[in-house]
Amino acid sequence: MPKDAPLAIHTARAIAQGTHGDPFSVLGLHPCGTGWQLRAFVPGAETLSVLADTETKATPLAGVPGFFTADLPEKTAYKLHATGSGAEWTFDDPFRFGPVLGEMDEYLLGEGTHKRLWNVLGAHMITHEGAKGVHFAVWAPNAQRVSVVGDFNVWDGRRAPMRRRGPTGVWEIFIPDLTENTTYKYELRSTEGAVMPLKSDPVGFGSEHPPANASVVRDLRNPNWTDAKWMKTRATAQNVDAPISVYEVHLASWRRAPGDRMLSYVELADQLITYVTDMGFTHIELMPISEYPFDGSWGYQPVGLFAPTIRHGTPPEFRAFMDAAHNAGIGVLLDWVPGHFPSDAHGLGQFDGTPLYEHADPREGFHQDWNTLIFNYGRVEVANYLISNALYWLEEYHLDGLRVDAVASMLYRDYSRDAGQWIPNRDGGRENYEAIALLQNMNITAYAEMPGVMTVAEESTAFPGVSRPVDHGGLGFGFKWNMGWMNDTLSYMQRDPIYRKHHHHQMTFGLHYAWSENFILPISHDEVVHGKGSMLAKMPGGRDDQFANLRAYYGFMWGHPGKKLLFMGCEFAQSGEWAHARSLDWHELDGDHGAPHRGIQALVRDLNALYRNTPALYLNDTRPQGFDWISGDDADGSTYAFVRNGGAGDAPVVVACNFTPIERHIRLGLPNAGRWDEVLNTDATLYGGSNRGNMGGVKTEPTASHGQPQSAMITLPPLSTVFFKHADR
Repeated sequence: MPKDAPLAIHTARAIAQGTHGDPFSVLGLHPCGTGWQLRAFVPGAETLSVLADTETKATPLAGVPGFFTADLPEKTAYKLHATGSGAEWTFDDPFRFGPVLGEMDEYLLGEGTHKRLWNVLGAHMITHEGAKGVHFAVWAPNAQRVSVVGDFNVWDGRRAPMRRRGPTGVWEIFIPDLTENTTYKYELRSTEGAVMPLKSDPVGFGSEHPPANASVVRDLRNPNWTDAKWMKTRATAQNVDAPISVYEVHLASWRRAPGDRMLSYVELADQLITYVTDMGFTHIELMPISEYPFDGSWGYQPVGLFAPTIRHGTPPEFRAFMDAAHNAGIGVLLDWVPGHFPSDAHGLGQFDGTPLYEHADPREGFHQDWNTLIFNYGRVEVANYLISNALYWLEEYHLDGLRVDAVASMLYRDYSRDAGQWIPNRDGGRENYEAIALLQNMNITAYAEMPGVMTVAEESTAFPGVSRPVDHGGLGFGFKWNMGWMNDTLSYMQRDPIYRKHHHHQMTFGLHYAWSENFILPISHDEVVHGKGSMLAKMPGGRDDQFANLRAYYGFMWGHPGKKLLFMGCEFAQSGEWAHARSLDWHELDGDHGAPHRGIQALVRDLNALYRNTPALYLNDTRPQGFDWISGDDADGSTYAFVRNGGAGDAPVVVACNFTPIERHIRLGLPNAGRWDEVLNTDATLYGGSNRGNMGGVKTEPTASHGQPQSAMITLPPLSTVFFKHADR
């Protein structure tokens, strides 16, 4: 048995000062002479006894208050009993326990290929060498010393310094007797020897309520899932052939409880999911719920990437929300933010005293638009951290997909930067090869490890192949937000109808590239904040015309190729801009004044029902055979008409729009002879319109029009969209 060198006084002092980089080589039991020596540092203790088969009184080390040694004849399990300042306490010594992480974990951590990083890093409740407690592990390769601190050790970094695990840069410690709900942080000493601001756990599963920001031990074991049926069948509900209509939600402001309290995950599992089901949406998209310090960031500046925000409850309660959604047949997507992170002192910035997660050079590592830091995607451990985080949400919380925020800001090194403010790639170009590789690997991992999920890119440029498979040269996303369509069509709709004829192409241009990606048509939160006004306020004219314009626009949107996304409040035409700090204006639905708001709400409900029940409106959303123009060039009349086609045997649907306040009577070419039922008319009284239309449908005549052999005279009410479905199928 190798013998340790005698304890040197300077070594003990380094332990007491919290400067020793390898405390496990000093503290605990160590072979000494013919037996073993126990060394313990217990600040505040005046006496210390070792409780084993017999009680042994430890000897204080002169000149180092709180440091004790005791000679034992053999290696044995033990506890410590201390007295001081009139108190006494018995505790288990964390320095008597061996490592928890195994060689394979070390290998994968060092290689940056540990897919389930959260299984080894973070805080885990375990039983180790016969004792129950919490295992902590954190990556901090450049720190001189890392300690776990909390109420359990009076936030004293000298009491629980961690064990460095070789070249991986990971530090770990098992602390017995700690339980769930323990609050903790990490205290790090930088390479220069400075004690840094306390850091939250980068892989912490819980957090305190803001503005407090300590991490909280949460037990993720043994979830009580009852959604097996949904998980087995969701792939068919989330592919390009499925009807996908997404309701985007900011949980804190969708609705408030009495007293202006945010709703809990449990309350949302009842109220939100019931509402979404009634409205006919297929999915909920949650704005980021990974823990964030500042309410005003809406979650887009996250600090706790592995922690569902405590604002609404605990991890088990969020799991219950997911379970309820799935049992109602609703998929849930999560906004995921790998593009940047805030520089809050307790977060990832300068985590171990060096730019660990971020770039050192601000031309690569600082985001000028948001005053945030940018991940160093080229560092294998950082890429591993992010990809593992994506998988974590899909696996541990059964999320059905991820909508990735601000992809364009990741793809280009010169994003929002002037000349000289960015560093070209190795080929002298602007593409960020490392970010591209990260997104590709994230998508490969997500689809391989969690079948049936969907990933969505918020990408605002013409970067090619965003939703093309990686093995075909793409980024590997399932879908992409169609930001161009949104910008063009909203620009058109905000114009006075008298000028729309000069901008007719804005409503047709999207069809030139509609099949280049698997598109989602997004009316998101970004369109109703920062002075942009609500969707209703964007519409021109008096109050009645504003509602009519919005109804016509929603009809056009639901008829247009592409999956749908609508931000909360837009479905009932909230009058004011969205405000994150208060509830939506649900009162606008009340009374006589609320009739047109209820009409818009009823329209969106019926559009969702029509969309989901009509294959022609969704089956070929991403294929050119799903769409044909009938009339796309009537600029003077500001009318449009097109046909949507499903599979063989599916009845086609013709969508006709009139974006002027003048009723139009036109002969419209139709692709099939026979009767065409008017299955939805946005001017219906039910929706707040004047009930003008086609008496339930039209019958074709063998008169050629618009390049079609058959046609019918139809009425297009002012500012309306009308859907006709072929009845003879």
